Amino acid sequence: MLLPIIIVVAAVIVCAYALIQLIRTRRFVMRDKVFLITGGSRGLGLVIAREVCRLGGKVSILARNMEELGRAEQDLQKRGGTVLAIACDLQKRDHIEAAVRRTVEYFGRIDVLINNAGIIQVGPLDHMQRSDFEQSIGLYFWAPYQLTMQVIPHMRKQGDGRIVNISSIGGKIAVPHLSPYCAGKFALTGFSDSVRSELAQDKIHVTTVCPGLMRTGSHVNAQFKGDHDAEFGWFAASSGMPLISMSADRAARKIVAACRRGQSSLTLTLAAKFAIAGNAVVPNLTGFMMKLVNRFLPGAVEASGDQLQTGWQSRSASLPPRWLTGHADAAIDENNEQLVHDGSK
Repeated sequence: MLLPIIIVVAAVIVCAYALIQLIRTRRFVMRDKVFLITGGSRGLGLVIAREVCRLGGKVSILARNMEELGRAEQDLQKRGGTVLAIACDLQKRDHIEAAVRRTVEYFGRIDVLINNAGIIQVGPLDHMQRSDFEQSIGLYFWAPYQLTMQVIPHMRKQGDGRIVNISSIGGKIAVPHLSPYCAGKFALTGFSDSVRSELAQDKIHVTTVCPGLMRTGSHVNAQFKGDHDAEFGWFAASSGMPLISMSADRAARKIVAACRRGQSSLTLTLAAKFAIAGNAVVPNLTGFMMKLVNRFLPGAVEASGDQLQTGWQSRSASLPPRWLTGHADAAIDENNEQLVHDGSK
C-alpha cells in the first residue's frame, strides 16, 4: 500500500517541477536581454554568444586578446547580433570593475552573467608550480567571485537576474595531470553551489554547468608541461572522441536553455553524468580507476618539462594521428581558436 503512494507522490513532484521549469523558460524572454560573457572571443564562450544573438539577446564579450575580440565581434555582427567587445584581464580587479561598468553604461543593464573564461594546464604534478595553481584559482574562482559581486547590485535593482558558472567534470572528479585545473574548477563549483540558495531570495538564479569533453577547438590553445608532445597527444585525442565528447553548438544550446529555466545544475555528456554518479556511489573505485589511468599517462621528464607550451607549440606532425583529432580540429577555425601568443581567453 505504501509503495503506490510513494510512486504517486514522486510523480506529482516530478510533474510540478517540470511545470515550474516550463513557466520559468517562457517568462524569460531572450529578446533584448543583456549577457555578459567572459572568454567570449573564442571556443565555447563565442558559441554561447552566437546562440544568445540567434535568440535575440545582446552580448558583452570579455577577453584579453584584441585581435580575437575583433574577429569575434565581426562574427557576431554578421549574424545580426548586438555586440560590445571589451578587452579585459580577469586577473585584474580594476579591469573587471571597468568591464561591468562599461557594459551597464552601454546597454543600461546586465541580465545574465556567464563566467566561462579560463585556461587548462595539462601535465604531471612534478612540473606544476605554485604559479600554475594561482593562475587557475585566479581565473576560475577569484574572477567569477569578483564579477558575481559586481553584478549582484544591478540584478537586485532590476528585480531578477541569472548567473551561469561554467565549471567542468574536473570540478566534480579529480583527474590526473590536471591538478591546477581541477583545483580551480572545484573552487568554482563550490562557490556556485553555495551562493545559489542565498541569491534565490533576490530572484537571481545561479546555474552550475559541469561539461565533460567538448569539441570546441580549444585543445590547441591549452597549456602543456612535461613531455609536451605526448601530453598534447592524449589530451587532443580525448577531446575529439565523438562517442564521449559533445559539439560546442549543442553544448551552447543546452547551456542557454538551462539559463532560461533558472536550472540549478547542468551536466553535459552522458559519459560525464555516469562518471559523476559513479564517483558519488563508489568513490573508492573511482579513485582506483584514476590511479590506473595515471599509469598510462606520460611521466615526468627533465627540466625542459617545466616550460609551458601551448597546444600549437606542442603539436607534432605525427602525434597524435589526425584521424584521432579530426573532429576537434574541425572546430579550430569555426570557433576562432587560431594561433595566439598566450593560452588564455
